[in-house]
Amino acid sequence: MDSADFDIPDAQVRLVQGWLDPPAAAALMAGLLAQVPWEVHRIRLFGREVASPRLSCWIGDADAAYRYSGTRFQPRPWLPALAALRERLELELGQPFNSVLANRYRSGADAMGWHSDDEPELGPEPLIASISLGATRRFLMRHRRDPALRLALELPPGSLLLMGGPTQPHWKHSLPRTARAVGERINLTFRRILST
Repeated sequence: MDSADFDIPDAQVRLVQGWLDPPAAAALMAGLLAQVPWEVHRIRLFGREVASPRLSCWIGDADAAYRYSGTRFQPRPWLPALAALRERLELELGQPFNSVLANRYRSGADAMGWHSDDEPELGPEPLIASISLGATRRFLMRHRRDPALRLALELPPGSLLLMGGPTQPHWKHSLPRTARAVGERINLTFRRILST
């Protein structure tokens, strides 16, 4: 594993490459493509409800309901492979997680716009543990008050991106579209939803 911490203001960001070895990452990707009940979530954008440009599934403990873009998501039950990842993350990070958002990007046309994971249910300084599978995609971050402060990362399969401390209140992130021919990608973002 190769780990890098990024020295950027108002943030704690670490990228661990090779957190999953290539065979394990490929097997997990294949299993999740087949087993996850993928859905098109409806999101509110500029006052209109639109289909999100990716497939998603909210998975977690029964009480880990999550409100995003005006919609309340009830979690689906844990799949064994995702429960095993949660256990490994909790042991390594000393942080409990009760949910994971699985996003499936079918091609370079699927994307995630600028946002922060700053919903009240996540608490003031959440730790987001993000595992990438499949195609390598570019991940962008920019500071809320000073958009000239930016970070661009390539997220290869098997990598783990950690965003903690003051990151979410101060930074936004996105996964932009690309015209390059890229294969499918799955991203798993493990979180802790607090009781509200």
